[in-house]
Amino acid sequence: MKTGICNNPDRLADARGFTLAELTVVVFIIALISLLTLPLLGRVGNADLRSAGRNLAGSVKYLYNEAALQRLTHRMSFDLDAGAISSLRQEVSGEWVPLPGRRARITLPGSVRLKNVEVVGKGLFSSGTVSMDIFSVGWLEETVLHLEDGAGKMTLRFSPLTGSAEFYDGHREFR
Repeated sequence: MKTGICNNPDRLADARGFTLAELTVVVFIIALISLLTLPLLGRVGNADLRSAGRNLAGSVKYLYNEAALQRLTHRMSFDLDAGAISSLRQEVSGEWVPLPGRRARITLPGSVRLKNVEVVGKGLFSSGTVSMDIFSVGWLEETVLHLEDGAGKMTLRFSPLTGSAEFYDGHREFR
């Protein structure tokens, strides 16, 4: 029977609907999909925090690769009082110059701010300026960043040998 309006009363008597079992299966599938997707919606509130973490991790990995390719030491500098993050390169002459392009300065989105930065061997900083050096030999200073905004906290830990970041929800200490 085609869908639409039926003007024939004899055909209407033969029309069948869905069985209770079919309706139960459909409701079960909708409930299962809802169960799987609702926890993902809870993460939307931390979108700025996650975006900032991914941006920082990508920038550090970029500096790590550039240091190895150019055979020059690179530096990510964190001004905790101003909330500014900048990327520098050490020229052969020893002078530090800002990187060209969009990686020169990183802006944290929304209300995200750096709570503190720990660079192994230098200490834990919650004010002032601290830097993480990325050396041309394929190594960087182990660094832990604590980010926060009104919705939550996040910890980033950078691996010295790979330049990659590990992400942790909440504030996490490693010493």
